[in-house]
Formats: sequence, C-alpha cells, structure tokens
Amino acid sequence: MNEDNQPKSTEVKETSVAPNTSHQRSSRSRFVSTLGSVGILLLAPVLAFVLTIFVFQSYQVDGPSMQPTLLNNDRLIVWKLPRTWARITNHQYVPNRGDVIILSESGLSNYGSADNTKQLVKRVIGLPGDHVVIKDGVTTVFNDEHPGGFQPDTTLPYGQDGTIPLSQIDVDVQLSSTQVFICGDNRPNSLDSRTFGPVETDQIVGKLVARILPLGQFKLF
Repeated sequence: MNEDNQPKSTEVKETSVAPNTSHQRSSRSRFVSTLGSVGILLLAPVLAFVLTIFVFQSYQVDGPSMQPTLLNNDRLIVWKLPRTWARITNHQYVPNRGDVIILSESGLSNYGSADNTKQLVKRVIGLPGDHVVIKDGVTTVFNDEHPGGFQPDTTLPYGQDGTIPLSQIDVDVQLSSTQVFICGDNRPNSLDSRTFGPVETDQIVGKLVARILPLGQFKLF
C-alpha cells in the first residue's frame, strides 16, 4: 500500500495558561487599587481647599464685639457660596438686613490694626441706599420703604429680646449703592461702621449660618 494512502492522524499541540498569569492579574489589580487610593489622597486636600475658598469655612470668634450673640472662642460655620456666585456672575452680593457676616479688614480706614489679613464678624444694620442715623444711642434707618424711619435694633428678630445695648456714638451717613453699615452687637465695645464708616459689599466674605462649638450652644442663624 502506498504510503500516501496510509491513515494519517491529526496532531494537536497541548497549550496551557502560563503559570504566572493569575499572579500578574492580581498584581495589576493591586496596582490599580493603590493608584486609586493615592489619587483620592491627592484629591482630598484639593477638594477641601476649593470648598474652603468658595463654599464654606470655619472661623473662631476672637474678642467681645458680638456679645451676647457670639462669645470669645465660639466656632462658627460661614456660608460663602452666594458671595462666590455673585463674583462668578459679576453681580453684587448684598446680605439681608440683620445677617451676621464675615468681612475682610483690608481697605477699612481708621481700623487701627496692622494686620490687613484679619477678618471681622459684625451684623448688617444698613443696606445699600439706606440713610443711617444714630442719635442719643438709638439707631434709625431711613429708605424708600420706610421714609419715616425704623429701628432695626428693636424691630428685627435679633434685637427683640432687648439684648442690644444703646450706641454710644452718634452717626449720620448716607450709604451708596455698593455699601452696607455694620455694627457689633456689643455696641459699647465694638469697632465698626460707626468708627471706620460704611463697608463695600465686595469686602464681604460670607454669612454666618451656624455656631458649632461649644456643643451645648449649637445654633443656626
């Protein structure tokens, strides 16, 4: 019989998965996991920085000017997003009358501090366009809505409990369209717009929303 007519077998070569493939996959998985963890660790402080600059920030009260509303060493949370949005949209940020705000000392005249990076906590008494008069200790605000004047220290919620003492400084000032008039709640012991004049709205950093410490005195504003 011709060799060409002999039955032929089909050869199959045996293949196998390399013994270290499973180990390689495990190593790759660990590398990806480690890379993700490192990324989170690097991203966290960046995110915290962005939130602090643009959204909210913690402050500690230093001084008696806002007593009895805020006491020395109280820890506060200040909401900055409305001010940030106003900057983004190129609009003026105007807080509500009675709001407690944080403002930059930079640009304030007659403040008497060498630290231009210091920030102050005060209450908004007069809004842009208001005419603010303080006479015989009583604060009166005149505007289009109240041509006869009204007394924010006694008519707004913050002063209705009678804790705001009379002012010891007389003032008569007309606010421009970009100015607010601010005072500390401890009127006899507060350096504010009665001394250094109205504050430009672009100096406002944010609005107080909560006191978080001491724990027993937590309060929303």
